[in-house]
Amino acid sequence: MKGIRQLAEHLDISIGTVSRALNGKPDVNEETRKRVLEAAKSLGYVANQSGRALRKGSTGIIGFMMQTGPEITGHGDTFFMSVFDGVQAVFARHKLDLVALLCSSEEDPLDYLKRVVARGFADGIILSSTRRHDPRLELLARRKIPFITLGRSLTDVGQPWIDLDFEGIAQASIERLVERGHRHIAVTRPHDDTNLGYIFVDRCRDVLARHGLTLANEHIFRSLPNERGGYQIARELLACKERPTAILLVNEMLATGLYRGLSEAGMVPGRDIAVIGRQSPHSHFLSPRLTAYGLKHRDLGVALAETLLATMPGYAAAYAQRPARVLWPMTLEPGESDGNGPADRRN
Repeated sequence: MKGIRQLAEHLDISIGTVSRALNGKPDVNEETRKRVLEAAKSLGYVANQSGRALRKGSTGIIGFMMQTGPEITGHGDTFFMSVFDGVQAVFARHKLDLVALLCSSEEDPLDYLKRVVARGFADGIILSSTRRHDPRLELLARRKIPFITLGRSLTDVGQPWIDLDFEGIAQASIERLVERGHRHIAVTRPHDDTNLGYIFVDRCRDVLARHGLTLANEHIFRSLPNERGGYQIARELLACKERPTAILLVNEMLATGLYRGLSEAGMVPGRDIAVIGRQSPHSHFLSPRLTAYGLKHRDLGVALAETLLATMPGYAAAYAQRPARVLWPMTLEPGESDGNGPADRRN
């Protein structure tokens, strides 16, 4: 059983009556409605979603655009899967479905999104990996498609956003390291034009400057957001003319590779160099235990979904109190990897 026509023929009822019964219209006899619903269930009726979308003017689908590829995500990267769970938990309340829009690392994100928009595929969009200047936001605004960004951009069209509090990480981490005697601190940033890199580095510079310290250009390491990127950072760090005594990692997947690179050089985090990172599925198994920032991914997904729905007329009333723009906090869990600087070390 594939469609409404076959269901109508099986019941010997008009297609119009079957359609009204399936959609809960009040002008259908209750006994007839019961027959239709029972037959649909037992015979495996599948609604023609494209036809229903044309009639309703909506698809019932929300797209979550993200970039993929081995050079972008790590082998154990579960960040988005955990966020998706929270997003879909909200959408399920309204019989909406989340679909991941996977843009290859080899394709321009704007070209990919233009194709998605041209097809009228989704009622709303969640965008991740926002760039410093991001024309995707202007495209969606022009087409009047409801959307929210996971991250900020200098391209601001008034859209709602939720961004991880990278300023907060920078502020608290630099203060913590300076208090422990570190004066030469290194930081990491994404390899591309992702806006979080600018936000993070700028705040680190500001906090260091308040202590009369500077962030040397050679101590800003760009890397791919995966384990290999962390390993490369370790190699570059070890090659510095003036080796930093501490490093702050912006991406959750870097710590595993960094630990491996340091270990090969006979260096131990927390003893030979202080390391502060972000939690990942792997970071809990690192030794010494990583001092790291964590967040509740599912709660983040719930907030993304509810904030987006607050901009959509059919759902806005249920989420009227949801703030449109939020810096999402992360919590530091102290470990053993961020020891004292050289002046404060004990023999």
